[in-house]
Amino acid sequence: MSSTNRRDFLRASAAAALSAAVPADLFAQSETAQSSPGAIWDSGSVRHLLPTVSDSRMLIKVSFTAPVEGEPRLHVGDLTVRGSMGDTRGEHWHFYATDLGPGRRYPLSLVGSNGRALCQPWELATFPGPDERPNRFRLLIYTCGGGHEVHKFLPTAVRNRLLRRGLSFQPDAMIANGDHVYWDLLAPVGSRLLGAAPEAVKAAGTFDRSAIVLGSDNETVLKRAAGPQIVPVYGTDFRSTPVFFLQDDHDYFDNDEATDEVVTFPPSYFMLQLARATQGIYYPEFLPDSARPLGLPWSSGRDRAWGVSESFGTLRFGRLAEILLYDVRRTQTMAGPSAVYVDPAVEKWLKARTAATEVAHVVHVPSNPPGWTAGKWGEWYPDVLGREGKLTTNEPKPYWQPGWLKQHDRLIEAMAAVKGRAPLVISGDLHAIAIGRMLRSGRLDLKDNPVNVVLSGPLGSRPGPLGWPSGRRGTGAMPSAHLDMEEQVKPIEQHGFTVADFTREKIVLRLFKWDIKTQPVEAIDTLQPFHTAELTRPA
Repeated sequence: MSSTNRRDFLRASAAAALSAAVPADLFAQSETAQSSPGAIWDSGSVRHLLPTVSDSRMLIKVSFTAPVEGEPRLHVGDLTVRGSMGDTRGEHWHFYATDLGPGRRYPLSLVGSNGRALCQPWELATFPGPDERPNRFRLLIYTCGGGHEVHKFLPTAVRNRLLRRGLSFQPDAMIANGDHVYWDLLAPVGSRLLGAAPEAVKAAGTFDRSAIVLGSDNETVLKRAAGPQIVPVYGTDFRSTPVFFLQDDHDYFDNDEATDEVVTFPPSYFMLQLARATQGIYYPEFLPDSARPLGLPWSSGRDRAWGVSESFGTLRFGRLAEILLYDVRRTQTMAGPSAVYVDPAVEKWLKARTAATEVAHVVHVPSNPPGWTAGKWGEWYPDVLGREGKLTTNEPKPYWQPGWLKQHDRLIEAMAAVKGRAPLVISGDLHAIAIGRMLRSGRLDLKDNPVNVVLSGPLGSRPGPLGWPSGRRGTGAMPSAHLDMEEQVKPIEQHGFTVADFTREKIVLRLFKWDIKTQPVEAIDTLQPFHTAELTRPA
């Protein structure tokens, strides 16, 4: 690495350390500073880099511009970590560092088998230990970041610009909640628009559902379909910001649709292989946590890094905040009144962590949104778009399972039962931004401790009617008839994200939106929150 690049890197590190002392409201940087990560850091042969951390571990996924010969290594301080190949061709690798110290900022460097640098060094910090008491924690969260430009989704450069604006607020972590890939294959409507469309077949080819994914022609199709939806969106901008990627329906290469011809979920074997391969190649799984059982479904797989979970995660920031992430698609059942979205063992873990008192704030982040409905089949709620063109529960929703709603109410009841917190759910899936308070859910009276619900905002929704619920489904998102809701911000169909600030006394939520119809792309660089909400812990 040249001496000039090293000097630039040290200057940037010093600037980052200085910014930690700046008041929270002044974290937003100017357009020039906001675009600096790519300008001051030499990515070398690295195309994209996404890390996650806990208090003692790091897991980093890396894509290279060409297959790497030999075994690349990651230096984490004095520790050397050997790379593990994520594909069969050596273009994608991951690095798993363990036994690290909590709350420490580590210097990292990536080298080839010949010892030569593959990119410029950088830094990454572990989270505080579970018994530490940090004063603040900042989270960037959004949903629906995927979309291939062949299908006219929001250009990846614009998505990256939105993310850079989010990064300008110096978050301690980022959550990308579901739908990182849009390439539906079987859904009657979604497949014609996405994976089976002529332009998609021309760009990526066709999957062979009877063949393995990695090590066959399917691997090439997967990389052509998924890679352009992930790699250019993130690049190396998040190299020093831990990320948490949760999967939802489209990450299994289908939409949640149910007809007499096909019911797309629970995911088929091939859908699981596509979802697992995409995660294995491009973004990190969830690191183990002492309070999350290692035996939960889709955890501790022998073909994964030790102890990680593919579908159920924990973001623990000392005794200040614990974020519970859960994919509702992978363990979904179709058992009528006893059906569930999350496996009973997962529900038990969620309830136990919700009731735990050692953490100031516990936040639920499911891939499916409590609070609102757009009449989709794979929702918590029975609402359906009726014959009169309005959402109703007076008409049956084909193939919807009443057990899903029962599980919803059990989880909501557990959140509201903890009187020393302001219950909060931040969810994904719906292409909208919203915030409200749940005052009743079925027979549950929640007025004494309402459950706050947020739609975090979509990053990559396709411009035009097909990208939004009101155009795609004939209705915008609305509160379910199962609920009494107080909406501070009704669902807004615009691109955006949410920044959440945690202190011991409260959570401050700042909602950001960008209107592609009325605002130029340059306006992204100075976006300010259009709505701020404070959730104070009860005395």
